[in-house]
Formats: sequence, C-alpha cells, structure tokens
Amino acid sequence: MSLKRKKRRIGIILDMTPMVDIAILLLIFYMATTQFKPPQTREVTLPMSHSQIELPDKDIINITVTDMDSVFVDAVIEVDKELPDGSVVKAKERIYETTSESEVGNTINRFRAGQIGRGLGGRGTTLVRALIVIRADRDASYGIIQNVMDNMVENGLKRFQIITDQEV
Repeated sequence: MSLKRKKRRIGIILDMTPMVDIAILLLIFYMATTQFKPPQTREVTLPMSHSQIELPDKDIINITVTDMDSVFVDAVIEVDKELPDGSVVKAKERIYETTSESEVGNTINRFRAGQIGRGLGGRGTTLVRALIVIRADRDASYGIIQNVMDNMVENGLKRFQIITDQEV
C-alpha cells in the first residue's frame, strides 16, 4: 500500500492597492475633463411627440414659454474673460432676457446682432446664423405660443423649431 500525500496549497494574496489607485485616477480624470451642459434658465415640461431631430450643441437661441405664460429668450455666447494675471480666455456664458409675446421678435434680433451680452467682460457674440428653438411648457396657453410665432414672422424670423420630449 502506498500512502498518498496531500498536496500542499500555496495561498494567493492579491494586492488591491494598485487597482484602487487607478480607479481614483480615472475618476479624477473624468471629473476634470467632463463638460456639463449649462443649466436652463427656466424648467419646462415639454409635450411628447415622435420627433427624432437632434439639435446642434452651439449657436442656439432658446425661446422658453413657461406654464405661467412667461416668455424668456436665452442663448449661450462666447465671451472674453480677463484673468487676474492679465491674460484673456474665451468662456461660455448663458445670457437671458425676460420679454413678452409681442416683443420676442425684437429681442431675438438684438441677440442675433450681438447687442445683448456686451457687458459680460468682453464683446457680445453675434448669433446671426443661430437656430431659433421654441421650448414651450405643455401647460402653456396656446394663444401665447401663437402670438410668439406671429411676432417672430412679423420680424422676419420664419425659420424655427418647436422642441418636444421623445415618447417612449
């Protein structure tokens, strides 16, 4: 009879320190390089539709109609900011103006001409080719939205898009 010897197992020890270090470095990298969308000036609940048109990331003038029938015009412009050391950098800043449904066309034309946003530490950016987007709350009055669109047409602004949420 032969005796069988049991094999002796060697314990394996995994050092998790390098993996934790890499995870923290990746987290810091993604936090430092992520660009967030500027917050909206007014939150609205958009109506639902089957539309699938993608909007560009820049050169957009937003017309926001809230459920309280308030009208706001806003855009993200690029301004020159002076740093404490005297150097100048380009920065994006959201500007907005409260308006009425009878003045929305004039306000958009002032945005396009660069007359709004000059006091932000630099020149006002002209948004001549900016896409005009209407974001209307689903509880907003139809008459207000119709007046906004009529005023835009009176002021020569015949191309615009109405934004909705995607139905699931």
